Amino acid sequence: MDYRDYQHLTFERREHGVVLITINRPEVLNATNDRLHWELTQVWLTFDADEAARVAVVTGAGRAFSAGGDLEMVDANARDPRRLARMVREASDLVYNMINTDKPIVSAINGVAVGAGLVVALLADISIMAETARFTDGHTKLGVVAGDHAAILWPLLCGMAKAKYYLLTSEFIDGREAERIGLVSLCVPAEQVLPRALDVADRLARGAQQAIRWTKRSLNNWLRQAGPIFDQSIALEMLTFMSEDVREGLAAIREKRPPAFPSGR
Repeated sequence: MDYRDYQHLTFERREHGVVLITINRPEVLNATNDRLHWELTQVWLTFDADEAARVAVVTGAGRAFSAGGDLEMVDANARDPRRLARMVREASDLVYNMINTDKPIVSAINGVAVGAGLVVALLADISIMAETARFTDGHTKLGVVAGDHAAILWPLLCGMAKAKYYLLTSEFIDGREAERIGLVSLCVPAEQVLPRALDVADRLARGAQQAIRWTKRSLNNWLRQAGPIFDQSIALEMLTFMSEDVREGLAAIREKRPPAFPSGR
């Protein structure tokens, strides 16, 4: 794909090969619909193939980074097993395409991040988060397994105890706490998020490119080793999409109330 083919991502070329990628559905807090979810899997291939690009900075338009999946998309997944097969592929592609892109990726987490947006935010090689921003994996609150990226990444970033606590409870985490426990690289005041991310990207873009890229490749072998754990988590997530709990989780989100899961009654 060419950058011009993307509908919900915008691109700005900056000095020294830095490419600013913006998730651009601000009217719905950059929530992922089917098209955006797929674009987030493909953009890393496009960026990697761009010979003029050295470093990507990814952020969200407006006041959110990406507020999870459209409820219509989630509802359709819960009703159509054929869609789940595609989602398995896309969830896998999103993680592995980011891991396998040797060029550095910096995330500027300017606001709430959930779902596929959170995958991008935390799988970036360097993550810079606003103090006031918040995120949650959120899967168990919907009634499904935390399968998008968490099993492969969170225990490495913040340790098993914190990973289990936040993934099992689906509690929100703000920027200060995320930095404290190691889920993000840096936490800064909101107005400094994008400038700081662009500054880091510029320094990386002017550095020794092969050394930086191969350091990333080497470190990401920790993630590749955990590939079987991740693959199982995706499969289990898709299985739970067929449960009664998901319908209750969706209803609770729409009605803005705590869920009363059938399996927990």
